[in-house]
Amino acid sequence: MRAKWLKRAAWVVVLGLVLSVVAWFAWPRPIPVDLAIVNTGPMEVTVDDEAKTRVRHIYSVSAPITGKVLRISNPAGGHDISVHVGDEVTANETIVAVMQPMAPSFLDIRSREELQAAVAAAAAAVKLAEAEMHRIEAALGFSRDELRRAQSLASTNTISAKALDTVQLDVATNEAALESAKAQLEVRRSEYEMATARLIDPSTDGARSNAGCCVQIRAPATGRVLKVVQQSEAVVAAGTPLVEIGDPLDLEVVADLLSTDAVQIKVGAPVRIDGWGGPPLRGRVTGIEPEGFVKVSALGIEEQRVRTIIDFVDPPEAWSALGNDFRAIVHVALWSAENTLTVPVAALFRLSDDWAVFKVSDGRAVATVVSIGHRNDRIAEVLSGLVAGDSVVLHPSDRIKGGVAVAERITD
Repeated sequence: MRAKWLKRAAWVVVLGLVLSVVAWFAWPRPIPVDLAIVNTGPMEVTVDDEAKTRVRHIYSVSAPITGKVLRISNPAGGHDISVHVGDEVTANETIVAVMQPMAPSFLDIRSREELQAAVAAAAAAVKLAEAEMHRIEAALGFSRDELRRAQSLASTNTISAKALDTVQLDVATNEAALESAKAQLEVRRSEYEMATARLIDPSTDGARSNAGCCVQIRAPATGRVLKVVQQSEAVVAAGTPLVEIGDPLDLEVVADLLSTDAVQIKVGAPVRIDGWGGPPLRGRVTGIEPEGFVKVSALGIEEQRVRTIIDFVDPPEAWSALGNDFRAIVHVALWSAENTLTVPVAALFRLSDDWAVFKVSDGRAVATVVSIGHRNDRIAEVLSGLVAGDSVVLHPSDRIKGGVAVAERITD
């Protein structure tokens, strides 16, 4: 009888253990979550975007005339000069480019025949002018002999005074005609030389020797060479950019911000500059251009942008490694406070038309409506609903509901 009761007691114990194990596995466990503590501290709301540096005053040296610009860098002798990017230049002293006249163009067969005919016509005109000059010289000699004879006869009153005057007029007329013939001969000779010059071929030694004269272009301002636009020797038109010059220490930052953000920015707003490869720098907004423009984003979306100008506040020694057109990230401050209650943005979710968080109280998640003020991409200002020291759930999933047991996730 006793053995029978012991057997029943053993079965009861085993059954109790089985039920305990089943109950333990079936009992709901706390959901592991990431927690954050609501605390007070400094907060800042900024507009963040990519920007680039820019030399404030860039001088573009262009060709003053149409001609051949010599190679600017890697000199090979003669009038070539050596100007490289980064070289220091002095205003009105440093020669940054040298230009020569262009060689004459090649002539086709018809043009050459026409020019050769023009040369022949000019040569004939020279001969005609020489013959005319010789004719007038002969007539002048004859009229001077006549004048001497008339003067001898007039001394004896053999001829009248009118006849003497007529002979003197002939001499004066022939002298004037001779001067005119000499001038005409010079004109014909010049025309001949001009027609001959038009036959000069660019491959002849004469064409190359005539290119010896040059125009030296000097730096318009003191600074450094930022860019050599036309490095190799080439024929360029007047106004073609050759070299860009600027002062790297006269640097500013240009950010193309969304127009919806730019309208909230005020001149003088503080700026934090980072993402340029060095420590964060301080800056301030000095200007916002009044005209916007369309810029296509990396996703192919057209965005209305406004150019914002930012000056450095830190001394040049802090950003001397920067140059023209370097990349940077700017954070323009819209609002800031030294001591404000904040909650991570990752803890917020929408509950109807309000913002809410899951506050952890006694190991359970409690949906709590909060009033939010300023917000940035990391934290939000809490106006009501939470106090410093409260724990909130980060990135709440659909498993988190009001009253659900939660426990902080343990990470290795």
